[in-house]
Amino acid sequence: MTGMTERHEIVAGVDPVRNWHLALAWAADEAHRRRLGLRLVVAVPPPHDTQHVDDTPRHQARTAAGKEALRTAADWVRARQPGIDVTTGLADGSPAGVLAGLSREAAMVVLGSRHLSRTEEFLSTGSLVVPVTARARCPVVVVGDAEHSTHDPAYLVVGVDGSESSRAALALAFEEADLRRCALRAIAVWQPPVFTLHTGDTLFHAERRLLSETTAGWAEKYPDVRLTHEVLIGSPVEQLAQAAEHALAVVVGRRGRGGYTGMRVGSVVHGLLHRAHCPVITVPTE
Repeated sequence: MTGMTERHEIVAGVDPVRNWHLALAWAADEAHRRRLGLRLVVAVPPPHDTQHVDDTPRHQARTAAGKEALRTAADWVRARQPGIDVTTGLADGSPAGVLAGLSREAAMVVLGSRHLSRTEEFLSTGSLVVPVTARARCPVVVVGDAEHSTHDPAYLVVGVDGSESSRAALALAFEEADLRRCALRAIAVWQPPVFTLHTGDTLFHAERRLLSETTAGWAEKYPDVRLTHEVLIGSPVEQLAQAAEHALAVVVGRRGRGGYTGMRVGSVVHGLLHRAHCPVITVPTE
């Protein structure tokens, strides 16, 4: 098991005005698997007190709605997983800032997703997925669709590129597969370079060798996990999303040096948050 087990709670964000059932089902089941507590959180932005508009009544209404959402969500979670310890918290502050702060002590942060387009995401004040994923100090799970639990055999997908962050993702992926008693597909995606002094076959085989070497130690640590490794050719986002089409989840590292870089969360992470049809687990290097 990884250092995650030293942290005793999973934190789940509850949206008072949108459906939270898929994300909380995932969080409750994960808390049960890991024998951890589950903290349900609603964050209410502070009122804007200006000379022109008094936002206090709106803030009070949001606070009341948050309390009611937490009560309803806690009852629902306890009915789904009676054995786990459920606590609730209503916090003042921006939701992204509150959840990112809680990630310092959490084992995981679980969020729901509205599958916003990139334009909608940047214009929406309620979008938490990218800012929390970018700033969190623990793995972040974004649940936009239910797990594909009917696929036999059940499996997880993990993206591997040799970077430090992908090694952190690999560690969590093996742990998750072991907890779930499911298979694990370790996938590297190779994009043929436009200009190179080496042949394509040489580079492709080097990628396969790197993938095999990277997974070898973890396969020995988790002998009960059925592991396959594959090198796919093409766009990392498209290939990982397609490989995870029927997966329980896809696990990727965040901002690996020399690996999946791009926007603040990484271009592949960002792409999967919009493209994948299964939960996306993003793992920071720390």
